[in-house]
Parts: sequence; structure tokens; C-alpha cells
Amino acid sequence: MSHADGPPDGPPARVVVVDDHPLWREALSRDLDQAGFVVVGTAGSVAQALRVIAATRPDLVVLDLTLPDGSGVEVIGALLGPAATVGGFTGAVLIVSASGEQADVLAAVRAGASGYVVKSARPEELVDAVHRTAAGVAVFSAGLAALVLGEMSRAARDTAASPSAPRLTAREIEVLRLVAKGLSARDAAQRLGVSHRTVQNHVHNVLGKLQLRNRVELTRFAVREGYDDAS
Repeated sequence: MSHADGPPDGPPARVVVVDDHPLWREALSRDLDQAGFVVVGTAGSVAQALRVIAATRPDLVVLDLTLPDGSGVEVIGALLGPAATVGGFTGAVLIVSASGEQADVLAAVRAGASGYVVKSARPEELVDAVHRTAAGVAVFSAGLAALVLGEMSRAARDTAASPSAPRLTAREIEVLRLVAKGLSARDAAQRLGVSHRTVQNHVHNVLGKLQLRNRVELTRFAVREGYDDAS
């Protein structure tokens, strides 16, 4: 992997690593740096994480769930929640945790995490997970994806559709389903037999209708609402 994902020919993704174990934090930071990411800060607690993220405005936060002064879920809430205390954060959050417990995984995803990887993964798998998260793909360790998708799809089916929900066209729904499966705009265009620009326009329109900020939020919405279930 020669460079981190970002805009074509643009700068590499800027990352903050949050973990309370210094050796782990330093090792992951070094691996990401060697992979071409720019590690703009590290932190070992909730309070420190919020300060560093507010100061550096990274594209991506790699976050442990268990911190000495609270939970990583609190950090996600401060960045992405309705009562966010760190304004202006538009990046993504990838959880890298020792826990693979269902409750922990679902709590993180519901709070707004874009993905969840367990620390037992190989170093190259962790770097690849960061690489894909930076590209706007929802990433989960083997075994966790089915758990998250099943739970979120079930919740979507159990929730009555709001009459005020925005109406999407048939083609916009097709694009949303492909986004939920993790396809890039270029791959989705090839699958649908349309131009790359056409898919980008559909994504832009869907973002506007759903009042979402970026492709990461769109992927999260699509997974939560069960659009990944379509074959």
C-alpha cells in the first residue's frame, strides 16, 4: 500500500489514534505512517482525545472503546452525536477494540462509528481497515458484519416508515443499495451500466434528500435502514 485513500491525487488521510496502551498506540501509529497516512495526533483518554481531535480536525479517528476516563462511545457522541461538543468534525470513526461483544459493537455503530475491527486482527488487516474506512467503506471484522447488518436491518423493519420521509427514485435506491454493499462510485457505475458522473450525481442527490454530509454517513444510513439486504 503506497498511499492512503483521499481525493484522486490529493493529500493522504489525516488520522488521530486513540488508545490507552502506549505501546499499541505507537505501533499502530507507526504502521499507519509507513502505509502513507498522516498521523496528526494520538491520545490515551476521552478528555485528551477530544482536545487533540478539536485541535487537528482529522479525516479519520481510530478509536479504542475502553479508555481510563470513559468509553469510546462518549468520544463518538461528542464528535457525531446530536449534542456534539466538538464542532466541525466531518470525518469517520473506526473502532479498534479488544472486545467483540455484541453489545459493544452495536453501541459503537449506533453512536456513529463507521466500522469496528478487533485488535486480534493482523497488523496488515488493521491498516487495510483504516485504508478502506478512509475511502468511505463500512468495515467490520469477520463475524461482526453479519451481526451488525442483521441487527440494523431488523431494527429498520421494526420501525414504521415515517410519512414525512423523503422519497427516493428507483435509481437512487439502486445506488443506495450498492453503497450499502461497499461498492465505490466507479464500481456502482459499472454494475448499473451508467457513467461514473451519473452515479456521483445520484449520490449527491440522495445526500441532499436525506440531509447527510458525506458518503460515510450515507453508508451508515443504508446499513441501518436495511438497504444492504437486497440481492
